[in-house]
Amino acid sequence: MTNKNYDLQKDERYLHLLAQSFPTIADASTEIINLQAILNLPKGTEHFLADIHGEYEAFQHVLKNASGNIKRKVMELFSDTLRESEIRDLCTLIYYPEQKIELVKQVEKDIEDWYHITTHHLVEICRDVSSKYTRSKVRKCLPIDFSYIIQELLHEHSDDKDKSDYVGTIIATIISTGRADDFIIAMCKVIQRLVIDHLHILGDVYDRGPGAHIVMDILKNYHTWDITWGNHDILWMGACAGNDACICNVIRIALRYDNMDTIEDGYGINLLQLATFAMDVYGNDPCTEFIPKVINATLDEKGKQLIAQMHKAISVIQFKIESQIFKRHPSWKMENRLLYEMIDYEKGTIKLDGKEYKLTSCNFPTIDPKHPDKLTNAEKLLIEKLHHSFTASEKLREHILLQLRHGCMYQTVNGNLLYHASIPLNEDGTLKEVEVYPNVSFKGKELLHRVGMLIRKAFQQNPQGENAKEKQYAIDYLLYLWCGPESPLFDKAKMATFERYFLKEKETHHEEKGFYFKNRDNEAIADMIMAEFGITGPNRHIINGHVPVHVNKGEQPIKANGKLMVIDGGFSEAYHKETGIAGYTLVYHSRGFELVQHEPFSSTEDAIKRGSDILGTTQIVEMNQKRLKVADTDKGTELRLQIEALEELLYAYRHGFITERERKNPPKV
Repeated sequence: MTNKNYDLQKDERYLHLLAQSFPTIADASTEIINLQAILNLPKGTEHFLADIHGEYEAFQHVLKNASGNIKRKVMELFSDTLRESEIRDLCTLIYYPEQKIELVKQVEKDIEDWYHITTHHLVEICRDVSSKYTRSKVRKCLPIDFSYIIQELLHEHSDDKDKSDYVGTIIATIISTGRADDFIIAMCKVIQRLVIDHLHILGDVYDRGPGAHIVMDILKNYHTWDITWGNHDILWMGACAGNDACICNVIRIALRYDNMDTIEDGYGINLLQLATFAMDVYGNDPCTEFIPKVINATLDEKGKQLIAQMHKAISVIQFKIESQIFKRHPSWKMENRLLYEMIDYEKGTIKLDGKEYKLTSCNFPTIDPKHPDKLTNAEKLLIEKLHHSFTASEKLREHILLQLRHGCMYQTVNGNLLYHASIPLNEDGTLKEVEVYPNVSFKGKELLHRVGMLIRKAFQQNPQGENAKEKQYAIDYLLYLWCGPESPLFDKAKMATFERYFLKEKETHHEEKGFYFKNRDNEAIADMIMAEFGITGPNRHIINGHVPVHVNKGEQPIKANGKLMVIDGGFSEAYHKETGIAGYTLVYHSRGFELVQHEPFSSTEDAIKRGSDILGTTQIVEMNQKRLKVADTDKGTELRLQIEALEELLYAYRHGFITERERKNPPKV
């Protein structure tokens, strides 16, 4: 170390700050030893999920079983000693300990024996999943009530003759004091916590399913996670920020899938005013085009008709407000979506791309053909109330701010590039310049960075003057990110919502995808994109979601010779018939990548009572020749920098540049 040429003058201020945390040679040396040891631990397991779409039960189950990772570990430990049914019961206990214990008590004749056997099994599993962490990290994960006991059981083995009575007595006493249920529940939750080191969400928590708010509450309490925003997340951000077109889209999608739980129950937004308006204006309209795509079994004919009327009412208003915003920003070049201006209201036709089409219906009582995007007074009043409801919802703002704190447009982690949808490309496969501000364009990494900054601008508190104008532009731009042709979260020629409602011709429903989607199986382009984001090395990957993988049509999730993986979770029930599966999740552990293909999740009740799991097929995407260590990860790079700084501090202490001081607090054991 004495041969190193430290620039101590340059680093003196930093070293003095570092010395406050490590005031002696002993402190700095101990930390170097600790960090060097951590570098040689196995890499923590990363879990990748995408496109949850409000399906909170399936999402929660995948978290609890770690996409089959828990079952894999249980099989490795007990496949030679336990029957298949016993392994299934043990896994179910780990996933749902409170509920499973109650079921066991109803049928188990010797509950104390069950407690003994189960506790030993759980200790063995917990010992296995904690083996890749430091004792300090494991200790921080333990519940306060049982921290000491669990530590003792994890680090003492019952097969040690000198310790067998000690371990046995601990377990017997847990049972005799009536704490067995609580201890088993605590152990199961520790196993769930330790089996996954970090969770990556690749966008689209919101829309379609019944419980996006529940998903966000689960994430709020999850130990460590991040999110790359999806187009549906951006839509809800826009609604929260006060973009009225986004508010209409959010409500429209909920009505389209007959699923208002997140809006009404989750965020306390009352749709009664919309229902009243819809009955007044569209009471005699069959609204055939607006019958929900997915219909709740408990919905009667009258309820179905009311939803269709509400669905049409909010859709008509949506197209008006979108038109107003598109006109406000001519640089977006979305004049081709001013659809109300293309309708011949007397003939009931619309002209698109030079061709005339007959509308399935032309009942638009709130549209003035001379000023088709002008809201009626009743529509204005309705939107004002909905605007207030969305922007004033504390729960919604809490969840959106949570996404902002944990999220970004892209993420680079451990040799992987994560983003939700696309990187806009030109026809020749080069990076496309996309206008973000009027006459200001960006491409590639800079594009996603600038878009991310603009999204955050929409939530700036109390801006004044020019900043207030920038904030309003940012709020408007959230709509462009949802449906703009060059948006990295959409990247299609158009969003054919109007056409799907009012035109039978399938050709008008087509949404031409951008060149990214046409070229994402091209290995050279995948390499180019990763290089743009600074991802280097032989084992690098792009991971995203957004577009469901149509397995029933032969499509594969692994593209570009293994360098790009599409893991659209397909959790949404509405996708199951279209894709043939319930999507994919990805696990990246110290031995490599495993892609898990899921079958549809039945219910939490089935999982608990019958031990049914999300059946899936595991595909080994890539296995490492040697087991990866922390040293091989981004965390390893960070730790090496810390070690280097501590070595500089040691040099400064030993050569008198900085003087050792007494510790203010004793070192933590």
